Amino acid sequence: MTQNDVNNGVCKPMTILFARGTTEQGNMGTLTGPPFVQAVGAAMGADNVAVQGIDYPADIPGFLAGGDVGGSKLMAQLVGKVMAACPTTKLVMSGYSQGGQLVHNAASMLTADQTAFVSSAVIFGDPMNGKPVGNVAAAKTKVICHTGDNICQGGDLVLQPHLTYSMNAGEAAKFVASAAA
Repeated sequence: MTQNDVNNGVCKPMTILFARGTTEQGNMGTLTGPPFVQAVGAAMGADNVAVQGIDYPADIPGFLAGGDVGGSKLMAQLVGKVMAACPTTKLVMSGYSQGGQLVHNAASMLTADQTAFVSSAVIFGDPMNGKPVGNVAAAKTKVICHTGDNICQGGDLVLQPHLTYSMNAGEAAKFVASAAA
């Protein structure tokens, strides 16, 4: 799945920047991104949500390096782009697996004003579980890690619990909607 609303100049009441997991296709992936943005659309109204996937290689070397450097920079740049183009939107930074590393890395690159602009950050299957998301307030941050997910424990084994985050789409969408209220 691919989503390019920000690249296409779309402004909506909410904007989601999403980084897919390692080896996933498109710029949104399939396992977590699409169910999450669909759930947010159901909560907020589909016409109220702009979605931009992060175009980055999503390869294993990037994961092993702590998250693709170029993708991390791109996500941070997109925060600035959205802030300038759509100053009233509620911005959500989100990612799955290596995409979660990008959220952490990008958040640490933001200015104070950009950090304050972030409405919420949601990470599924977070390899950097337990670490802050830049200076984004803990109350605006939700990290979802399943019991038995080795990636969330700092490992590199993709086990079944790492592949089932679609089941948390509704919970994550409720958090995002609440943070935006």
